[in-house]
Amino acid sequence: MAALSLTGAGLLADPATAAPTAQPSPRPTLTTEQPPAVTAPSKPAPTTPAPGRATAGPTTVVGLSAACGGHLPLGQVKNCASIAGAAQQKWTITSTVDQDTLFIRLREVSGDGVGAQVKGGDGTTVCYVGPYLTECKLGAAGTYTVTVTLDYGTGKGAYSLSAESMRTPSTCVSLPASFFSFASAGRSGTLPVGLAARCFTFKQPTGTVLHLADPGGVEDIQGNILDAQFQPVCSVRYPTECTLREAGPYRLFLEETYGNKAPYTLKMPRISQSVGCPALPLTAFGDPGAAVGTGTVPPNQGIGCQSLRVTTPGRLIVRLDQYANQYLDWRLYDDAGQVVCTEYDSSRSCAVPAAGAYTLVAQNWNWEPVTYRVAAARLDQTEGCAAPTGLNWDQPALTVHQTSAVQTNCQPFHGEAGERVMVYRAPDRYNDVSSSIVDEQGAVLCTDWSEQDGCVLPSTGTYRVVSYLANWDADSVDLTYKVQVRRLSEAVGCPTITPGTYNSAPAGALGGIRCRTLDLPSAGVYRVTAVDGENYRSYATVYDSAGIKVCTDTWCEVPAAGKYTMVLSGGVTGTVIDTDFRYAVALLPWKPSDCTPVSDTGWQDAPHRGGFDAAGQHNCLQLPSPAGAHVAELLAGDVTAATSPEISVLNAAGEQVCDYSSLRQYSCELTGEAPFSVLLTADEGSPTSSYAVGFARTDGPPACPVLPGDAAGATVTTGADHFAVCYTVPADQRASRESFTWTRTAGSGDARMSVFDSQGIRYCGPGSSAVERTITCTLPAGPVTVILETDAVDASYRLTHRDGTAPTA
Repeated sequence: MAALSLTGAGLLADPATAAPTAQPSPRPTLTTEQPPAVTAPSKPAPTTPAPGRATAGPTTVVGLSAACGGHLPLGQVKNCASIAGAAQQKWTITSTVDQDTLFIRLREVSGDGVGAQVKGGDGTTVCYVGPYLTECKLGAAGTYTVTVTLDYGTGKGAYSLSAESMRTPSTCVSLPASFFSFASAGRSGTLPVGLAARCFTFKQPTGTVLHLADPGGVEDIQGNILDAQFQPVCSVRYPTECTLREAGPYRLFLEETYGNKAPYTLKMPRISQSVGCPALPLTAFGDPGAAVGTGTVPPNQGIGCQSLRVTTPGRLIVRLDQYANQYLDWRLYDDAGQVVCTEYDSSRSCAVPAAGAYTLVAQNWNWEPVTYRVAAARLDQTEGCAAPTGLNWDQPALTVHQTSAVQTNCQPFHGEAGERVMVYRAPDRYNDVSSSIVDEQGAVLCTDWSEQDGCVLPSTGTYRVVSYLANWDADSVDLTYKVQVRRLSEAVGCPTITPGTYNSAPAGALGGIRCRTLDLPSAGVYRVTAVDGENYRSYATVYDSAGIKVCTDTWCEVPAAGKYTMVLSGGVTGTVIDTDFRYAVALLPWKPSDCTPVSDTGWQDAPHRGGFDAAGQHNCLQLPSPAGAHVAELLAGDVTAATSPEISVLNAAGEQVCDYSSLRQYSCELTGEAPFSVLLTADEGSPTSSYAVGFARTDGPPACPVLPGDAAGATVTTGADHFAVCYTVPADQRASRESFTWTRTAGSGDARMSVFDSQGIRYCGPGSSAVERTITCTLPAGPVTVILETDAVDASYRLTHRDGTAPTA
């Protein structure tokens, strides 16, 4: 049906338009057809305003008219100063086409709320009009009446009324082709108070992909894009993408949700076949020089763009500078506007499927504008790569220079199919280094997590390590980092060591190179411990000939005799240990052998004296105590960290049954099979030192002398070769709660005391050292053992005990 003229329709020029769009010449008005059934408003009113949006409220409107009712021209706002009581104020609108839709806004200005009904010529209700924009679907062309009333038929109010036609709008601003450029400033204007909607029209090819920006900023401005059949295509409100899937021409009706006066800026840059984006040339590896894209992206989800062109399919790496990368995320689109890759799934590699034009779009999530630098390099190229490196372990680490925030570096190497290769990297000062292995086609290898270390090469050929520093300060000029590319399988260049013996320095002097070849004579469990020159641990991983992990700590079980590779910090890719790092490796059978016998009556025998000749040395002693016995370590009170070695107790199977805390704070129960070995290692920071240590069995024979219960007690003499004394208190000579006192009577130094029950369990002590002190213990039934440990200096002490429940004199 032909479009008809709208009686009384006028033109509403966009503020940014020099002249309104011309309207079609009037045509005869058709007779009114039967109106459709009553419909509810098509757009329900929101219950709460959108975040950050202005809400409606009483507004002073200039030009309120006392004459309310009459003809309502499309595209204009009519203001009524007063409606009272049960009054009905009628407005007429003439539709010139069948099946039109009216956008109607009835806005409360002051006083009591208002509502309206729209009726056709026969009096049938077409729609109800509420406080938000109403889409009123009409029937046949003709005159429709809008009747405004107060919500409850009482009181008084003022309102404004505005309407616009979907099919024959009063005016529609044409958006030219240049509007859809990324370089366009968009179209700005202001929606007047109470306006129903403003119309824009444009033409674009079907399938065009647009980026729709937020048109309102802090205002709640929204609208719908309609196709040639007046069907909705996309909503314009929040930043999003819109694909024009149906044919145009297209119309956009823009409105402010609450009818407020609202400035807007309409931007819809075209992503498909984009224009207005600066060209970003692809760069070689290394400093990109002038092949860097720059721009400033507006805040609050604003976007910026760069245009790329590739001549052949392939993979790219896209690099944004550090500051921009905090706030911008990017997507790469092909010329049809389809997403090729995004920052989150393609940060290492972005595969472009065909030659042609691409658009890189960066979106800003910051509240401030963000200025960025960006570079893109092909991963399948070799231009700008460093000289190839080998995979042997005995070559120095590579030093890589970075002189640009968006630089990507390339290190080629030759690899054979099945080889397992590890890349270690570390900055020379605080920073983050990223690295990947890519093949000749630029595909990134080994991106999935694996419990194994390194990357297995799928075929023989040239590979590249692609790397860069993530952080770049404003004052940075030339930053460096180190890279090691090494083969874990069939490792070459590692010094060879064989198992050594306990109570002697590790075989071989301290040496560099972060790996060792372990030549093991048989299957079994070995002790593998690496320490630097000051005896500080360097944790290592041991691999078999295929580069598969065998063990990752001291305890290392190997399935067969042969050669294995030990690598310091083997699985830690963020650590570079260069050839100048000096360290020693203790490679020993796990079960100690040829251990020095030691007494378990150290309170009557001289202490065992030993020492460490070099970093990494492990010493062992053999206890005479049987399985099930309880043993405590005896130490002089004036020992230092250097003269108090790390200690543990192992059974015949090599299982650890006690450590320092058990021996010194409780007691060590010897579980498993005898004989029991004591393993000693030097403290960190003390690679060479001497020590004196003793042991006492605390659960039974041989019994210590009885400690008299009288006031005289017992007097003992101590010194460097006798810094522990032991006494027994029989069960019938003590109370359930007993007090023990020691007092130095001659010499120097101080002492501390421990009390054990008949099972060898420590109940009191050792506590802190003192010249004189009384400790009180609640003890189980049976005899108890009292051990006093003193400084290794000449002194005399008196020891007494008494009933701890009795009052003191």
